[in-house]
Amino acid sequence: MKSTILLEHHLKNLKLSTIRNEYKDVAKRCAKDNSDYETYLLRLIEREVDVRQQRAMERRIKDARFPSIKTIDSFDFKAQPKINEALVKELLNGEFISARENVLFIGNSGTGKTHMAIALGFAACTAGRKVRFYSVTNLVTQLLEKRQEQQLERLQKQLGKIDLLILDELGYVPFSKAGAELLFEVISRAYERNSLVITTNLPFNQWVEVMGNERLTGAMLDRLTHRVHIIEANGISYRLQEAKKRSKRRTSKKTIVIGHKPT
Repeated sequence: MKSTILLEHHLKNLKLSTIRNEYKDVAKRCAKDNSDYETYLLRLIEREVDVRQQRAMERRIKDARFPSIKTIDSFDFKAQPKINEALVKELLNGEFISARENVLFIGNSGTGKTHMAIALGFAACTAGRKVRFYSVTNLVTQLLEKRQEQQLERLQKQLGKIDLLILDELGYVPFSKAGAELLFEVISRAYERNSLVITTNLPFNQWVEVMGNERLTGAMLDRLTHRVHIIEANGISYRLQEAKKRSKRRTSKKTIVIGHKPT
């Protein structure tokens, strides 16, 4: 029918792909339910909105560039009883982002700091926030490269549009003077404008070993800790615990084989 052809043509031009794909099926369900025209239209629009919101969320998660997807539901707080579970779960509501506050995960390697940071970022994505994940070393490398290519300002502007910037593994590699200054500039620009989540294995008094300058380190910490939630993760490494379990299983198997007597 001509009207059907025109309808699909207009829906395509308006980029209402979900309505275009589903208007016939929804019409059949509404006819079966004896629904009125307003209900039919509402159901179509709701389907279009739902699909667009889902796609937008998927784009935000993709743009965040998480190394893997982690949620707080898969975090084993029983294995890390020293972590403030209540605070971590409270932060999932994202109010700290609205308040332009920061979150610092500080503690031993292998205690789930990155997992929790990603979980906060994932929750922010689902709530409509723009998130970006970087290892600190990777970010500093990009900043140095962009400065050399005279594109540093462009990257800085991109970072300034991010609601939540996650900087992972601060403290594993010391920076050059130029690298430390560029990292400080990112943190300084974010101050009271964007929120930061940082994971580190270093206590504050050792940050100067990474930044290489006591004055710069002090200024950076002053900005980071002005409005901050600090979560300490000083338990035993998950990886170490798993290694011990594997070692025990291997020892147990060997004991069974050695003690076996043939019938």
